[in-house]
Amino acid sequence: MPRTLLARTFLLLAMLVLLTTAGWLSLFRYIDAEPRARETAQLAASAVNLIRASLFAAAPDKRLGLFTEFSTREGIRLLPAEPEDKIEAMPDSRFFRLLQRELTSRLGEHTRIAASVDGVSGFWVSFRLDDADDEEYWLVLPRDRAARDFASHWLAWGLLAVVLALAVAWLIASRISRPLKAMAKSAETVGRGEKPAPLPEDGAEELSRLAVAFNTMAADLERHEKDRSEVLAGISHDLRTPLTRLRLEAEMSVTDSARQAVVADIEQMEAVISQFMDYARTESGEAGVATDLGALLSDLAERQRCVGHELTTAIQALPETVLRPKAITRAVTNLIDNAVKYGGGQITLTAAAVNGEIQVEISDRGPGIPPTEIERLKRPFTRLESARTDTTGTGLGLAIVERIARLHDGRLDLLPNPGGGLLVRLVLPIRR
Repeated sequence: MPRTLLARTFLLLAMLVLLTTAGWLSLFRYIDAEPRARETAQLAASAVNLIRASLFAAAPDKRLGLFTEFSTREGIRLLPAEPEDKIEAMPDSRFFRLLQRELTSRLGEHTRIAASVDGVSGFWVSFRLDDADDEEYWLVLPRDRAARDFASHWLAWGLLAVVLALAVAWLIASRISRPLKAMAKSAETVGRGEKPAPLPEDGAEELSRLAVAFNTMAADLERHEKDRSEVLAGISHDLRTPLTRLRLEAEMSVTDSARQAVVADIEQMEAVISQFMDYARTESGEAGVATDLGALLSDLAERQRCVGHELTTAIQALPETVLRPKAITRAVTNLIDNAVKYGGGQITLTAAAVNGEIQVEISDRGPGIPPTEIERLKRPFTRLESARTDTTGTGLGLAIVERIARLHDGRLDLLPNPGGGLLVRLVLPIRR
């Protein structure tokens, strides 16, 4: 069974058309059999009566010429019936049963019909010159008078009707599936966090109402996303001002022993606010542009080394692809920060083009992640401190990377590092 709605709808309509056409043709053949049998029997009976009348009316010396005339002009032959004749009966069908009944009613109970006699095919009808006479004759008519095929022009018209019906069925199925396909594409766009183009709100009432509801939903989601970003931006602004004052007060009035703890708490709060802001603006405010991802990763790795992170790189030549540079920078930075915070030891950044995709990998030598916890850790506000370290955080790092990957139609894979630790792979499709 096809998987697409268009193919399934067309297949069902085509089956309905073909079955209906076959039913009508069968009904026509059934209805046509009786009048056709009656017509054929009338022609045969008329020929027999003509032969009888001619034999009785013609002079004996003219009868041979009369039979020759019948054979030449009408294709009618007259032969005596012999007991040793090898007779092949007509096919057992409703038409020939009706034909036998009609001929019997017109010519008598002794009438027989045959498809061939002694290997000579034709429409053979037996008769007697007189009901009291025992001599029997065969009247041989052209076979097409009894075995007439179904009219070819009817088959041609039926075939044309089927083709037109199938074309209309395809048109109907495509008109049903086209708006649903557009809606599915728009839903995928919404799932990536982008704003889809409004769907046409015309057509059938049900599809029009569905398009109106979808457009309303998309507009509501966009408004809620904008409101959420504005709320988080406002919270960030409102919180950072008192945090700045607290830092100044700590520098001025708190003792040296307590100052470091206060400053550390303030920095942690600022980091939490920054991650909230990163999560809020992951899917908005930046358009995709053609980017040299290899150069971007190299610059990012150099900046990480400048802040004291030990990082080994193996970045191959990458093709230029369309992506959001700031979002990718944010994602890779989060992965490196996680590796530094939770993994420790040697951290490696690799990038390569594989099978039409770019794979960016960050590996560490930490305790790794149990396979059963991988999908859970991609959700917001989840941490696995027991599997890594007791370092605190918001639990948004991997969630941010996951959203950025989906924004680029890519994916985020958390895999065990062959040398021990965790291997995080960010897969991005190559778009020219």
